[in-house]
Amino acid sequence: MKKKKAATLEEAVSHLRDGATVLIGGFGYGGVPEHLIEGICGRGLRNLTIVNNNAGTGHTGIARLLEEGCVGKIICSFPFAAESVVFKDMYEAGKVDLEVVPQGTLAERMRNAGAGLGGFLTPTGVGTEIAEGKAELTVDGKRYIMEKPLRGDFALVKAFKVDPRGNLVYRKGARNFNPVMAMAADFTIAEVREEVPLGALDPEVIVTPSVYVDCYYVTG
Repeated sequence: MKKKKAATLEEAVSHLRDGATVLIGGFGYGGVPEHLIEGICGRGLRNLTIVNNNAGTGHTGIARLLEEGCVGKIICSFPFAAESVVFKDMYEAGKVDLEVVPQGTLAERMRNAGAGLGGFLTPTGVGTEIAEGKAELTVDGKRYIMEKPLRGDFALVKAFKVDPRGNLVYRKGARNFNPVMAMAADFTIAEVREEVPLGALDPEVIVTPSVYVDCYYVTG
């Protein structure tokens, strides 16, 4: 059985590199892999493209990466939430680029990447700036735009429990974007609260199978 457990935080984030596209789970404060984010900050990585639901809350999560100068671009759905104070200042100063993607489209683009699909049609964004440069098709009289898969070089996810193979279960709303992001990256790193023995997880409750997990770090 392949060893996936990282003994230290430094080991867990050692694979990441400058300029990578990184999918980071979370919705508000829930399901955000805070420890892994701190590990990236500690490494001083630069010019990362971050994919997330939002652009950071307060001075934690994505906002920490922004403050540390790690981020060159953000792809998200809600960049200008009231709590995204760090991003707002940096964006207005021209220090970070932005690509806005509707939330459902964001999730489906990553799901497409994980499923090995070539894209999908959606009516969301037709006739707006979101549709600029994208193919448009009409199906049964309704207009759609073609959205391409969104794949990451790395995914940082947060889970509740893990077994030695890397199977993951999540805790309630902290599940959010984490499972789909785990599927959509070339290398997935999971931050988990508890490790359990092999066989302790009921297969019926495993959300992210071990095949999608390359490394995990137990925070306790």
